[in-house]
Amino acid sequence: MADFFRKKKKVCQMCAGKSVSYKEPEILKKYINEKGKILPRRVTGACSKHQRYIAREIKRARMIGLLPFTN
Repeated sequence: MADFFRKKKKVCQMCAGKSVSYKEPEILKKYINEKGKILPRRVTGACSKHQRYIAREIKRARMIGLLPFTN
């Protein structure tokens, strides 16, 4: 019965070869919500190593003004 409710495990996009950089705010906006908060791993599907990398890149983009701290 529990087999019906199993979801397919998300694949980390960065492990699959996609890159994320603080210089590309359009891509980084996919990893923040409408209030400007960084989305958690279970929502983004990133592995823990790349989730930390995504968070660091978002913070860099905020510091130089490419992304807002809040909306």
